[in-house]
Amino acid sequence: MNSPVPPTEALIVVDVQSAFVSGDGAVPDAARLVDRTTDLLDRARGSGALVVHVQNDGAPGADDEAGTPGWELYHPVQAGPAEVVIRKAKDDGFDGTPLGSLLADAGVRALAVCGVMSEMCVLATARTALALGYRVVLPHDAHATQDIPAKPGLGDRVPAATVSRVAEWALGAGVEIPPRAADVTFTPLP
Repeated sequence: MNSPVPPTEALIVVDVQSAFVSGDGAVPDAARLVDRTTDLLDRARGSGALVVHVQNDGAPGADDEAGTPGWELYHPVQAGPAEVVIRKAKDDGFDGTPLGSLLADAGVRALAVCGVMSEMCVLATARTALALGYRVVLPHDAHATQDIPAKPGLGDRVPAATVSRVAEWALGAGVEIPPRAADVTFTPLP
């Protein structure tokens, strides 16, 4: 039996944008990811935790180019003091954004991270949160990525599930990785 996961005061939803969870460019098993992130959002909102949607401004021509349909956040935002959108131009949700000051000003000590892509933006954001001293929870079934395609001379295709697991491993022992998003709990902001 798994130990209970202590509650967090914030949910960081990384790049859950239309280009990545719907249509031809969606991550494998996008419906599962959307189900898990929807559940996390509902429970975080219901508890009074801080919810931060991090939205990537992709380069011109990218699937998530700012202002295009693929750039739109997939989940509706309930804007207010406890739910905000932060736009970013780099993988790390903290780099060049107000995320760090937002969390500090709100008194957040522990946060859950979910979204896409596991080995890029999710990993970079979680890594910085750890480096800043936050307790970080990364539910295994609430982040996803694409398969890494085969490349002659470098190797076979790497399935998305393996890439996501390697991203978790790369964060080291400091991150908490419950198997299910349903195991994550939230508490109101201090």
